[in-house]
Order: sequence, then C-alpha cells, then structure tokens
Amino acid sequence: MADSDAKMIHVEVAYAREDVQVIIGLDVPEGTTLEQAIQQSGILERFPEIDLEKNKVGIFSKISKRDAILREHDRVEIYRPLIADPKASRRKRAEKKA
Repeated sequence: MADSDAKMIHVEVAYAREDVQVIIGLDVPEGTTLEQAIQQSGILERFPEIDLEKNKVGIFSKISKRDAILREHDRVEIYRPLIADPKASRRKRAEKKA
C-alpha cells in the first residue's frame, strides 16, 4: 500500500506547564508511533524544555513507551517531572492540620 493510500487517524498531543496548556490535533497515518506523533506535532520546537529521554509520555494518563502504536482519537501526553514527592507533600499537609 502506498503512503498516499494509508488510512489516516486523528490524534492529539498534549503538554502542560504551570502557565500554559497546549493540545495539538493532527491527522497521522495508521501505524504511527507515539514518538512520531510528538515529532510531527511540532510541540518539541514550541517547548524546547521537553526532553523525550527524560520526560515520561503516555496515552490518556497511562504511561506508555514511545514506540506504542496509536489508535484513532488517542491523546498523547507529555509529562513534566515531579518537583515534589507526592507522599512527602501529603505527609506535610497532614502534619500542618494536626
């Protein structure tokens, strides 16, 4: 099957910082990987702080590998590193209340 005959699917690539959230919709050929969609979206140029070697990625809040094959209407998400341990933060809040 030639590339021009490939079935296209619609996906979204999402990234959020404290100051801005971006969701980019794009049509990609069936069989596109999570990483390919990120590359095609242009989000890496828009947010140079994203490092796919360090930032975790997922589909609909579920951590996924960059070579995962996307399906129609998947939302690819690029996650920022945590700045605080969630357990430690909860413990501090609980101690404050006590």
